[in-house]
Order: sequence, then structure tokens, then C-alpha cells
Amino acid sequence: MDVGMMMVFASYGWENCSDDRVWNEEIRLARIAADSGFDCLWSAEHHFNDYSFVPDNIQLMTYLTARHPNIDVGTAAVILPWHNPLRVAENAAVLDMLSGGRFRFGMGRGLARREFNAFGIAMDESRGRFDEAAPMIVKALKTGFMEGDGPHYKQPRIEIRPRPQHSFDNRIYAVASSEDSVDSAAKLGAHMVMFADRPWEMRAPVIERGRALHRQYHGTEPPQVMLTEFCVCGANATSIEDEARRYQGKFVESNFHHYEFLGEHFKTVKGYDSYQQKADLARKSGGGLEGAINGFMQAASWGTPDKILRGLEARRKVLGDFEMNVAFRFGGTPYEVSERGLKLFAKEVLPVVKKWGPAKAPAAQAAE
Repeated sequence: MDVGMMMVFASYGWENCSDDRVWNEEIRLARIAADSGFDCLWSAEHHFNDYSFVPDNIQLMTYLTARHPNIDVGTAAVILPWHNPLRVAENAAVLDMLSGGRFRFGMGRGLARREFNAFGIAMDESRGRFDEAAPMIVKALKTGFMEGDGPHYKQPRIEIRPRPQHSFDNRIYAVASSEDSVDSAAKLGAHMVMFADRPWEMRAPVIERGRALHRQYHGTEPPQVMLTEFCVCGANATSIEDEARRYQGKFVESNFHHYEFLGEHFKTVKGYDSYQQKADLARKSGGGLEGAINGFMQAASWGTPDKILRGLEARRKVLGDFEMNVAFRFGGTPYEVSERGLKLFAKEVLPVVKKWGPAKAPAAQAAE
């Protein structure tokens, strides 16, 4: 199993936590992960708020790839509607050249109304902008040339310099939470990126749909889905559930606040139906935020290493093989708890999952 560490860069949930402290602590954790057998360092892109602030994750990964030459780096994700696709392709080519082909390029279309508003871009355009820009960028990284003539991006044919030096085969990722995004990821031939925010039995049909679409579009077996989650790991079985509920609960709270999940605007914004479903689910499954926290904790990894391993084994029975991308600092988690969890996960979980052979076909696929 391929396992990376996710860097969030959040101050939500901490009192009097300066931005430079947030960044210093995340980079300290990255140093530990790079020396502990993780396969990749990943980072989100977010702007302006304490939910997460990584305005340029390609720039961050350029720094990390120089500092840690023995681990891959990845973006989870570059939010394409907020960028010029030509500049994204150029920056990706530079990072991949400097890293010697260790860059995993992940893309998304964005979700927070507050971020779209700050950039002066209508959320209604996000699907169209992503579906137009993503294949332009992927083709440019493959061929060394970019061009486009869509409604959003009129790009005359131009050469990417420095020329892409390495194949991006199996190194393209796309966030895929909605059905439209699953279809887009399949067309790109990308790894689907999903977040551990609801029971996996609910996600299994959508994941299988993405795999089937990939086979339909490309005639090949799909790359593994990457599951991004927020982990609390500890040795004390009696206290770890309280820790997990506190910090994962605070993260869910920050997630609902940042994305306004309990608002009504997703009903009227084109292409965001699945997020309105998430809000509806939260209201029906235990009452708003508390219901969302319960669903989140059913999906996410938390507890002792043994409990986490049992949960991952059960997940593989439902979904088949997958990659992981694990965050340890979020939701007000004290740095010492994040470091403890990272080191314990690296010592007792990572060596086991890396030895796992291929999973049996998931139940949904076997039933076809």
C-alpha cells in the first residue's frame, strides 16, 4: 500500500496560534514522515482563512522536494478554477524537473464559496473551468505543448519550457467527491481522491462507478483511489476515543464552517448536488454537526495501531485496494499529540500495510 502524509496548515481549534507556528509545526511533521517510510508528502490548497492556508502548494512542494530527496511530493490539490492553466503546467513542469520525476500532480475544482468570492469567480463556472483546464494541463505535461479554444481558456498553441522531462503516467490525481468529478477523473485517467467523511459503504458504489468509467474510457485497469483522512493514533485504548472525538470533531466543525455545509446555497449552485446530499445526511443522521461527526468517525482511522489496522482491513473488504493520505495535525490537535500519532503510526501501522498483498475484489464488484 502506498501511504502519504497530508499537510493541512490550519489554525482552527488552537488559541493564539500564529501562522508561522502552524507552518513550522507542519514542516516538522513532514521531516519526521520523510524519515519514517512514508511514500509522499501531500498538501491542500486553501486561502485566506484559519481552516487551512496554503495559497501555493506547488511552491511548498518545491521547497520540500529539495529538503527531502527520498520521498515523493504531491498536491491534493491545485484548485484549477483559481489559476491560469498555462501557469499551472509551467509550474508543474519545473517542480517535476527539480524533483527528478517525484511530483504527483493532483487537481480539484474547489468548494468554498468564500474562496471563489475572493477570487471573483462564480462557483457555477467551476465544473466547466475544471473540465476545460484539466485535460489541457495533462496533455501539456505529456506532449510539452498547450493549446485550448474553450469558452473559458483561449490558449494559442505554445511550448512548455522547461520541457517536461518525465512521464506523468500514474502520477495524475483528481479530487472526486461528486458524480461529475468521478466522471472527470475517469476521463483524465487519474487516481480518484476522496476524503474519509462518511461510511465507506456509502462511497463504494461511486468508487466502483469511477473504476468502470475508467475501463470504458481507456480500456485499462484504473489506478488506485487515494483516500485522504485525519488520524488520531495512540497507545492508550481507554483515552484515545475521547481524543479522537475532540480533535476529529473540531475538524468536522471547521469543515462545516468553512464550506457552509449547513447552508442552502449548494441547492442553487450548479454541479454541487453531492454536497447538498452531505448536508442533508448530517441533518438526518443524529442532528446536524453531531451527526456529521458520528459519520466521520465511522469512516476515519483512529485509536490504537491495532484498531486502525483492523479498520483498514475492513475497508479493503468493501473497497478493494487503495492508497492512503493521512493527516495528523488538525482540529486543535496539540503538536505533541500529532507527533506521537505520526511516530506510532509509522512504527506499527505503516510496516504492516506496506506488506499487504492485493485485496480480493470488493463486495460491490464481486456481486456484478
